Amino acid sequence: MKNTLSLPDRYLVTPEPDAMSQDVFLDCIKEALKAGIALVQLRSKTMSADHYALLARQALDLCHAFNARLIVNHAAFTFDTLGADGVHMSSQLLMTQTRRPVSLDVLFSASCHDAAQLSQAQALDADFVTLSPVLRTRTHPDASPLGWDAFAALVSLTDTPVYALGGMERVHIAQAQSAGATGIAAIGSLWPGPRD
Repeated sequence: MKNTLSLPDRYLVTPEPDAMSQDVFLDCIKEALKAGIALVQLRSKTMSADHYALLARQALDLCHAFNARLIVNHAAFTFDTLGADGVHMSSQLLMTQTRRPVSLDVLFSASCHDAAQLSQAQALDADFVTLSPVLRTRTHPDASPLGWDAFAALVSLTDTPVYALGGMERVHIAQAQSAGATGIAAIGSLWPGPRD
């Protein structure tokens, strides 16, 4: 049976865990959870698979203590949730899939940047996606932002729940929702500690 969770209006994407000590990183997740974050993506592009797996287990325990859900995002664990609540897939990997990569009781999300990727995510029965970049971002300064009008037009093309990503602050939640999104996804504005 498909996971029918109600999605929150804020989706925290963590900064690179290797950028700080593990204790500081986990403390920041805990502070975010205390502040009401209920959906967390543990994102890493540089951490070793073994180190990531250990951190994911600790982050999962923290999230579950606050009734929050954890999504894993690491190249080594595309089809393995490590016991977490779901997996997140890059847009490039999304476009190579021919069927939903995980069972219906596991959350499946993906990064999208255009109509073709949104269509693919819907065809694969993704539970939700991020659509980016909506605005200019510090992390991807060379990426051309969609802007709110183009974002809303793209969201209207899919039935999959969408989170606005890219330059998002809490003040953008209402604007994202008025454009058809579930809410915002962010690293910087939702992360309560150091990012680099």
